[in-house]
Amino acid sequence: MTPDRLLRTAIIPAANELAVVRIADSLAARRFMMAIALQESRLLNRRQVSADGSESGPAASFWQFEKGNEKSRAGCYGVLTHRTVAPHMRRACSDFNIEPNALALWEAMRYQDIVAACAARLLIYTLPGALPETAAQGWAQYIEAWRPGKPHKETWSGHWATASKTVGVSA
Repeated sequence: MTPDRLLRTAIIPAANELAVVRIADSLAARRFMMAIALQESRLLNRRQVSADGSESGPAASFWQFEKGNEKSRAGCYGVLTHRTVAPHMRRACSDFNIEPNALALWEAMRYQDIVAACAARLLIYTLPGALPETAAQGWAQYIEAWRPGKPHKETWSGHWATASKTVGVSA
């Protein structure tokens, strides 16, 4: 998957889906979503790559969502239960014929990039404050929202630059 293709086939269509519920689309939101997808999967894998090189890890989609649960309140479970975004994620699930539960959403995300992009945008929407305008702000918000187990800060600036170029804003 190329960044341009992800933008055209998933991020923009997801923004259109969420506009119906008044979740604003913007170049800043598109850039942040793209940077996160690049950071999480490099747009190469829709399932997390395990130590043995197989795509069998616990995360799915280019945004690498885990199922989550009541204890972790993360990932798919999180966007399906968060007081601010749950109704919107459940609506997206309904619109795409996905049962509104963490397992069904997690399974669907591997093949339905629009749904995965909706979940990513809704997770971003749960963050307080404005969308990031700089790579440093983006990194801080990415860490807060995605809580990666092994963050690789050294790759973020490059992904931010690629995302900025793809959506048409300055890095």
